Amino acid sequence: MTKVILESGESFDSLLRRFNKKVQRDRIMSEVRRRRFFEKPSIVRKRKKAAKLRKSRRQTYKDRQLY
Repeated sequence: MTKVILESGESFDSLLRRFNKKVQRDRIMSEVRRRRFFEKPSIVRKRKKAAKLRKSRRQTYKDRQLY
């Protein structure tokens, strides 16, 4: 659970802004969006495999840039 404590003399707008930043930093909203609908295990595996492939391609590209 994400908590934000109101500091003395702080406006509600700045408190809300701090809360939103903390939620984004903790990646809560992305987790909620991801879990909104059930995802079959085969689709989860496929998504993870695609992410792994993208990461390896990106790393290969970066390695080539160094030489």
